[in-house]
Amino acid sequence: MQMEETAFPGLYVVKPTVFEDHRGYFYESYNEKVFEKAGLPIRFVQDNQSRSGYGVVRGLHYQVNPMAQAKLVRVIEGRVLDVVVDIRKGSPTFGKHFALELSADNYLQLFIPRGFAHGFSVLTENATFSYKCDNFYSREHESGIRFDDPGLGIDWGLPQADIILSDKDRELPLLAGCRNNFSLNPELP
Repeated sequence: MQMEETAFPGLYVVKPTVFEDHRGYFYESYNEKVFEKAGLPIRFVQDNQSRSGYGVVRGLHYQVNPMAQAKLVRVIEGRVLDVVVDIRKGSPTFGKHFALELSADNYLQLFIPRGFAHGFSVLTENATFSYKCDNFYSREHESGIRFDDPGLGIDWGLPQADIILSDKDRELPLLAGCRNNFSLNPELP
């Protein structure tokens, strides 16, 4: 398993070592020792999975402190465009986004630290999305940012007419007005 840090502090692309033969394949999707070696002593407490059809955009979601969540995300079926936005005040990448195609075929995963809004768009007929969280779900701490915030300029890889959103996601605020108590530097307010 390789951990490749991106230009966004703390955000890693995880490339598992895949063993394939005539029977199929095998890979470790998570190894605590590998994460610790990369300086990420993480303890996951909850696993989630969703299945969505083509055109669905979920996000951009996050939970505010003290219930913020780091996530390790991957795709079990299909393909998605996974997108994160750094919302940590003081970060050199604050307000910028990172996008990566995750698929059942490329086996890539993304480790998303606390302080990022997260979403994905489904590029295939269906996609099954799986993720580990280091904190439990908390309704009162959930928040989000509109997927189409013009200040973010995210290309979701879908024609606008094909995008399917929940009512909840349609009503999320722009980054400028979102609920945000994150800082890259803990000394900043």
